Amino acid sequence: MFPLFETVTDLEAGAETIRRRSYGMIEMAEGELVGVHFRPWPSLITPLDVWCGDLYHRWMSGDRCWVYYNEPASSPGYLALTFAISCRDTRLATTRGAARVLDTIAKLRGADAIVCEATGSRISDRLLSRWGWERHFFDSPQRHWIKRFYGVYPT
Repeated sequence: MFPLFETVTDLEAGAETIRRRSYGMIEMAEGELVGVHFRPWPSLITPLDVWCGDLYHRWMSGDRCWVYYNEPASSPGYLALTFAISCRDTRLATTRGAARVLDTIAKLRGADAIVCEATGSRISDRLLSRWGWERHFFDSPQRHWIKRFYGVYPT
């Protein structure tokens, strides 16, 4: 049996833990990985969380971000990027680093794709496209995106 909460700071050394744990949070600071923190439950995001995240972004300074992801029980082989939060001084390099860590986690888990709903106004369609994401579910009023791998992962 494994502990309910674990942290991996080296993706290569912690590959087995990453493959075994379905619910995680990537923490980045100043362009570097602080850790991938695992917990026993998925991150379920509400409109209140989004509102609080916007307030946090406005009020907190520093170059930090946190990205929450799940492997939904109903969709094994896929990862859902459920929530991302950053401080107001977060650099693009830190955010890009978190995205690369998520890609690495997808590779280690053998995920076919990562999906997300981009609700934040600071996340542009152009940026997501540049980072390999495609629009998904065009009939929906929300901005659904998918990053497909199917065995071919970014280096």
